[in-house]
Amino acid sequence: MKKHLLYIWFFISCFVSAQNPETLFKEANDLYKVGKYEEAIALYQKIETLNLISSELYYNLGNCYYKLNHVAETIYNYEKALLINPLNEDANNNLIFAKRLTIDTIEALPKSVIQKFDESYIKKLSYNDWAILAVIFSALGALLFLFFYFSYTPSKKRFYFVSSIICFLFLIISVSFSYKEYNDEQTNSYGIIFAEKTEIKNAPTLNSDAIFTLHEGTKVKVLDAVDNWKKIKLDDGKIGWIDAEDLKVLKII
Repeated sequence: MKKHLLYIWFFISCFVSAQNPETLFKEANDLYKVGKYEEAIALYQKIETLNLISSELYYNLGNCYYKLNHVAETIYNYEKALLINPLNEDANNNLIFAKRLTIDTIEALPKSVIQKFDESYIKKLSYNDWAILAVIFSALGALLFLFFYFSYTPSKKRFYFVSSIICFLFLIISVSFSYKEYNDEQTNSYGIIFAEKTEIKNAPTLNSDAIFTLHEGTKVKVLDAVDNWKKIKLDDGKIGWIDAEDLKVLKII
């Protein structure tokens, strides 16, 4: 009986160890290093099914697909890595290289000063990052105000008061940017073309006219959805309808 219990305990321990995310991640990394990219992908996706997602997970998935020359999957996973952590420089650099594998050349419309500021500064952090900064500025501002309240010398009171006001100003800015980024994430939807080649229609029907063609790996903005069709917009301003099966929307599980 004791022997049977030992066997059961051994198999349970092995199963738990195999399901450990850190163990799976390490095994996947080891498989990647020896060129077993498909096996590595299977383990990374297993971690994803456990809802243990991270920027590093999607970055590694992107690397595996890049090695297999799967353009759409590569770009899709690098984009997801940047959705979680916009400051992931490795994912950003690799995404630039991956986009060179795409066929479509799309000239973006000129951007306003506000749009350039948004992309260069505000979008460098996610709404969670801005929210964390807001909490930090809130705590720091409150602490400095307490120092101001309990200080006796005019110079110190002036310093703490001005410093607390600056912190509260940064608090307001951080909250505003956090709300903006959250609102953008909820209202703006993007996707990656997964079909090798797809015709974009002028209406959400099969017998409508094709107005242009897109290829795998191209990123589009999703504006609307009707039945099995999605309305998309390109950076150059072109708008059309695509079969939903040819597009994979960027979203975090």
